[in-house]
Amino acid sequence: MYKMITTPRILVFAGSLRQESFNKRLARIGAGAAREAGADVTLVDLLDYPMPIFNQDDEEAHGMPEHARRFKQLLREHHGFFIASPEYNSGISGVLKNAIDWASRAESPEEPPVVAFRGKTGALVSASIGALGGLRGLVNVRTILGNIGMILLPDQVCIPNAEEAFLGPDSLKDRRKQEQVEALAHQLVEFTRKVA
Repeated sequence: MYKMITTPRILVFAGSLRQESFNKRLARIGAGAAREAGADVTLVDLLDYPMPIFNQDDEEAHGMPEHARRFKQLLREHHGFFIASPEYNSGISGVLKNAIDWASRAESPEEPPVVAFRGKTGALVSASIGALGGLRGLVNVRTILGNIGMILLPDQVCIPNAEEAFLGPDSLKDRRKQEQVEALAHQLVEFTRKVA
């Protein structure tokens, strides 16, 4: 019998390593809003999960690196993801793509394909110093995650001119944009309650 979960587990992270990353700030806004909406939220920094560049020869010789395994386990333990993704040359950041590549790998023949992603919900946001706010990069991220089985909310939020957009570590000057990010996090929590 179908039973809706009451407290979805949401993993929040940014696809950036930089300490003062604008997208890490967006991730904090999303994490706070998801908690307000009743989710069990885990906010992580990819800086704490350093992974070598994916190389199948290395994988076959040594298996999955410890940090990649830990990150993949986090993905598996959560129902949905709130991802703040920077735009690098109109596309996904290398660190985010590499983390996805490692986490998508099966650790045994019995493991279902892309088990860390398939059926998980997701919401995407981006901040960029450009006029489009990272929009072009999110197109890339959305394609990759959709192809490995995630269910992504159609709405997304992009913050242009990010170097001028923030009041502090977890708030935006533009109240309307702040509310859009918070509303997207709330939407993710509600949607995840229904489909997880």
